[in-house]
Order: sequence, then C-alpha cells, then structure tokens
Amino acid sequence: MLKGLLRFIIAVIFILSGFVKAVDLVGFSFKMEEYFSPTVFNMPFFEKFALLFSIIVVVLELLLGFMLLLKLKLKFSISALIVLCIFFGFLTFYSAYFNVVTDCGCFGDAIKFTPWQSFIKDIVLLFGLIILFLLYKNEFKKKDDYSVDQKESSSKFKYILFGIFSLVMIGIMSYGIAQEPIIDFRDYKIGTDLKAEKEKIAKNPSEYKTFYSLKNQKTGEILKVNQDDYINETKYWEEGSPWKIEEGKNESVMVKEGYQSEIVKFKIEDPSGLELTNEIINAPKAVLVFSYHPKEVSAEMIQKIENKIKTEKAVVYGVSTDPNTFKTIKNAMMDGTAIKTIARSNPFVLTIQNGKIVDKQPAKNYIK
Repeated sequence: MLKGLLRFIIAVIFILSGFVKAVDLVGFSFKMEEYFSPTVFNMPFFEKFALLFSIIVVVLELLLGFMLLLKLKLKFSISALIVLCIFFGFLTFYSAYFNVVTDCGCFGDAIKFTPWQSFIKDIVLLFGLIILFLLYKNEFKKKDDYSVDQKESSSKFKYILFGIFSLVMIGIMSYGIAQEPIIDFRDYKIGTDLKAEKEKIAKNPSEYKTFYSLKNQKTGEILKVNQDDYINETKYWEEGSPWKIEEGKNESVMVKEGYQSEIVKFKIEDPSGLELTNEIINAPKAVLVFSYHPKEVSAEMIQKIENKIKTEKAVVYGVSTDPNTFKTIKNAMMDGTAIKTIARSNPFVLTIQNGKIVDKQPAKNYIK
C-alpha cells in the first residue's frame, strides 16, 4: 500500500512537471538557452539546439512518469528517473549556489520555484525514487532484463493507454511549437488587464536594498553590508578606513516582496527613450506586433504584417529590440526577454482594448 502510494505520487509529479513544460516547449527552450549562455555554463554553441534538448527532457519526464504510473518496465523507469533527478539536481544546485538562473522552469510558468526550492524538490524526489527502487527490488527479475515480462505483455490495456498518452502529448507539444501554448500559464494570458496589474504593482511595490561587498585591506576579511549600514557607520568609508568596496560584487536584494507580476516588465519606449506604455494601455484599442529576434523575420513577412496592421483603427506600433525593424509603422522598443514572456511566436500580434489583452496570435495567422 505504502509503496503503491509513493509510486503514484512520484509518477504524478513527473507527469505534471512534464505536462506544464510540454504545453510551452518554446518557453522552456528559453530557459535552456539561459543555462547554455556565457554567464552560466558558457556553451553558446548549444543555444541553437535548446528546443531539441527541451523536447528530449520533457519527453523523458512524461513517458518515464507514465511508465512508473502504469508499472511498465518498472526497474528501467525507476532507474532512468533516478538518473534524470541527479541531472536536474546538478542544474538546480548550480543555479542556486551561483545564483545564475533565478527560475529553473521546473513547472514552467504554472508554479514558480526559487533555485533552492527547486534543488530541495529534486533531492526529495531522488530519495523517494531510491526508496521506491528498494521497495520494489524483490519484484524485479533476477537477470538484468528490461523487456516486458509475461504478466505485463498480457495486459495490453496498459500499452494502449501508454500509446494514447504518447500521441496526445505529441499533439500538444507540436501545437505549442507551431502556434501558441494550448494552455496559457503566463501573466499575459488573454483577459489580463494590464492597466489593473500596473496599478496593483504601483500600490504594493517590492523593495530592494543594495548590499556592498567590503574587503578589509589589512586583514583580508570580507563583509556584506547593506546600503543603510554602510552610510550610517563611518568606519566603512571614513578617511583611512581599511574597508574598500569590491567592484562588481555588489548585490541588489529584495527586502520586501510586493505584488508579483511579470507585467512589471511591460515597458515600451520609442527609439528616443520616450515611454509609450501609458498611451498603449489607455487607448481604446492598440494593436502591437512584437519580435524578440527581428533579424530572423523576413522582409516579406514584415511587409505583409505592416500592410495588414495599417488597416487597423487603433494605436499601432511595431515593438522589437531593433529601432529599425519596421518600415511603414512606428517602431518601439522593449527588452527581448520581456517580449518572450508575452508570447512565444516570432513575430506575434497583441491586441489590447482599454488596457485588457483581448487577443494574441502568431503573425503568420494574423496576416491570413
């Protein structure tokens, strides 16, 4: 009974973890790009394969989790999940210890974990799988055989379920890559009131303090001191003080968590730096075409988008990371990472009415 319950819980966790990433594989690939970036593992060559790696990881989570749920090839599924957990544990520990990836994306945009929370989750799952392996050890074949035994092969229903599950997941993943996620877990889902979210953030902002890394030039001692203590205690900065600020090692730390929303990053400016956000969210209707990689968009596609969007009776902007992306509509600027959090297609079109998101779709669909 106990081992059956433990197996069910662990299997469901892996299936849910894989599912929320499966619906948004492109979003998970952005997270993989972070790990390959120069500031983390410094493997930029692999960034172009981020989507492929994302698919592999998600498929392993989903299929191994479902195999565990159905008790298919139990020794193999538990062993493989242990290896997967060790891999995830390494990534999350690295992220937490070096503070390089603030959200591992373990549960996509559905549930946010800090790096240390993600690491603890992986360790708990790892121990759970090891216990499960020991509990089921007597049920494994004595010889090292991962093939289906007679009892399993006679239960064709399990394999039919496994096949149906696999096909459904392939369909969901394919749709998410070609279009947009079939389920939107992001803060920018259709129906989100950007104006209301901005007001909530303004009323309850997060507060941050700068922590200086100070080194004593005489003893070599290193201290982390917040900005207030640094100002108030003259021993840190008075003439002749042995304490010196270590360049490049200062940190901004949240000391009060306010209202959390990705909408805080929704900031659009014209090429000269003039902010356009209020104009856009207060307009009766605004239609925006976004591109986080404008150089990857063909001139023909841009022309088709511009021809269509110019017919809109609305505030119209082309928003990208390059002030010269669009030729016949007004260019605007936004951080590329922030654009990626809104939608996954490149480019995509966002329609806002009185501050509320009423539609977003890939540009290839918009111009049809």
